[in-house]
Amino acid sequence: MGGMPLNDMPWWRWRSNVRSALHMISDPVFQREVWQAGREGYGDVTDAVYRLVEDTWLDNWSAEKYVGTIFRDSQEAALVDVAVLRVLKILHQVGADAPVDSYLDHPGWPEAVRAARDAHVRMAGADGEDPDTPPRSLEVLAIYIRSAAS
Repeated sequence: MGGMPLNDMPWWRWRSNVRSALHMISDPVFQREVWQAGREGYGDVTDAVYRLVEDTWLDNWSAEKYVGTIFRDSQEAALVDVAVLRVLKILHQVGADAPVDSYLDHPGWPEAVRAARDAHVRMAGADGEDPDTPPRSLEVLAIYIRSAAS
């Protein structure tokens, strides 16, 4: 992702997916311009939630388990845990295949966005990337992951 040292963590692919999901969840402008507008190439809010927890199982245990493999330190892991819990609470209340507005209009969504932003800013900074750049498409994410593997 830009100048990010993508492959300096043992499970850097998972880190990339978690960062991408947090980035999208933490950006209200992106949510309006992409998710609500139905733009292709980024997945929807449910896709972001699954990218956040699918490979990592962060819906079953703490990010602390992954310090040194996905997350750089306990503070990063703690911020991710807060974001995951807030987002999953909403997912369970609105349903996994709910329309994007069900998430964005949920009274807990602003807290989930703030928690995701805190985690995203910490992780992006640790990776040497500007947290305020717009989220990249899933295709661009896949290209970075493939090129870093080479």
